[in-house]
Amino acid sequence: MLWAELAKERAHLDAECTEDEVEQEAAWCQDTMSRILNATEKRIRICAKSKRWWNANIKERRTAVGRERRRRQKLEEAAQAMAELQKSIRWCNSQMWSEYLQILRGAEVWRAAQYANPPESMTLEALTDREGTQATTATEKQEMLRSENFVPNDEDQYYETPPAGSAHTCVTEQAVQRALSSESVEKAPGPDKLSFGALRLLWGWDKQRIVGLTKEAIRRGKHPAFWKRASGVVICKPGKEDYTKLKVYRSISLLSCMGQVVEKVVVELFPEEAEGTGLLSDGQIRRRNGRSAINAAAIMVDRAHAARTNGHITGVLLMDMKAVFPSMAKERLVNLMKVKQMDGDLIRWTERFLSERTVEMIIEGNAMESPPVEAGVPQCSPMSPILFPISTS
Repeated sequence: MLWAELAKERAHLDAECTEDEVEQEAAWCQDTMSRILNATEKRIRICAKSKRWWNANIKERRTAVGRERRRRQKLEEAAQAMAELQKSIRWCNSQMWSEYLQILRGAEVWRAAQYANPPESMTLEALTDREGTQATTATEKQEMLRSENFVPNDEDQYYETPPAGSAHTCVTEQAVQRALSSESVEKAPGPDKLSFGALRLLWGWDKQRIVGLTKEAIRRGKHPAFWKRASGVVICKPGKEDYTKLKVYRSISLLSCMGQVVEKVVVELFPEEAEGTGLLSDGQIRRRNGRSAINAAAIMVDRAHAARTNGHITGVLLMDMKAVFPSMAKERLVNLMKVKQMDGDLIRWTERFLSERTVEMIIEGNAMESPPVEAGVPQCSPMSPILFPISTS
């Protein structure tokens, strides 16, 4: 096996490793996995015939068109041959679509609707913000979208990094495997292009290396720099009337899948630590062991029944908080964790995780510059739902 040959001379990380060695190990795993996949996977070759409905009949008619065109004198025969070719293509395409619809069962029919009604292009003539300012070029749209989705940091509090803790001792092979297997292999990867499917292959080849990297990253409070680079994909909110308005778009950060594995392991460590230090309120449901949306619904129904029994009127207030994750202040969060005397490993790792992040915005298919993100946590990060209630506790 190619991985075994490349990894046999590279030792696993141990308790004596440094932060630089953690960074180097993460980079080596990423580069080596990419090289192996590029060398072994079958490359997709796109050409004019990359159509499932292409058959021998169409090939024969296409040859006839070329033959008649080369004669040049008989233009009518060439036009007739082209008409026959287009007719064959339409018939084969229709026949294949009919066969595809016949094999669909149950909810699979909705998959056909996606092909019949493709989403509209993200290309826009202009974007308009709340003040009426318009953005027409890709650079102007990037600046407008960044100001909407990434809030500047307005806090500059000083804090000392706490000493190392003991949270890393809870990192086990089972915890890393749960983090890896809980994500879908179809989830979009980050800038490194390594999906969870590729990481599951790596887990089968060298699970101890992944466990060691995860454990030492948490022990050293190190989140490698290239794990903090995200691709910001702009998507539109469905069902809106005017898609020239800035507020109908939001940015989703696509992160490194290996970095997300470490994040999910840390997420498992947070609730128990936060429970012991009183960082979470009694009303917090998400990301707490033994609680789910069912508990929230049961509590609401129970209170409504109790109020009705006492002759009171019950109302429910639903609040949608704007820019919750992008506006989270790192300094306040880290200071709060330190005041509550949370484990040093978690505080140091969280501080590194939120520092020096960059987002490469993808505007109309074009990758823009990657300026640093001053505040907040990524929209799609596993850490976002647990860090927000801690920052507001």
